[in-house]
Amino acid sequence: MSRIGKMPVVIPPGVDVETSFGYIKAKGPMGEADLYYNQGMTVKIEDGVLTVQRPDNKKQNKALHGLTRKLIFNLVTGVHEGFVKELQIVGVGYRATKQDNTLVLNLGYSHLVEMDDPEGVTTTVEGNNRILVRGINKQKVGQHAANIRKKRPPEPYKGKGIRYANETIKLKVGKAG
Repeated sequence: MSRIGKMPVVIPPGVDVETSFGYIKAKGPMGEADLYYNQGMTVKIEDGVLTVQRPDNKKQNKALHGLTRKLIFNLVTGVHEGFVKELQIVGVGYRATKQDNTLVLNLGYSHLVEMDDPEGVTTTVEGNNRILVRGINKQKVGQHAANIRKKRPPEPYKGKGIRYANETIKLKVGKAG
């Protein structure tokens, strides 16, 4: 049995989950989302607890068991609480601002970098150097945060650039003079 797959998903109060063959839909305070999963998996909802079961012990079904359970867990968590990625901008003169639905980054280039928020994801700027990426879809939030970070990744000598809030940069020693 998959360690992740056999764990039940507790449906929090305020979240409605509907399932049919190969499809699940969740509705909560943060919004609503849906998911198509492998039809070989069996999803049961009993007394506010959702469980995922696999048909047999074939290698592919074992792999899909844990994956399906985790995707459903992320779906339920997303509509209940949402997901947040925090980015920090480090460097003199580097800053971020928000104009309508566009994130404007000043990263030391000869031009400003403008990024539109994708559907279902919002970015907010706190101060000049802290960016919060929020949404109900974990994959979209992580991908947008990675795209923002890619505009100026932290460099290894002074640590300047965009980094995740919990990321540590191992700095290299500069040229000895």
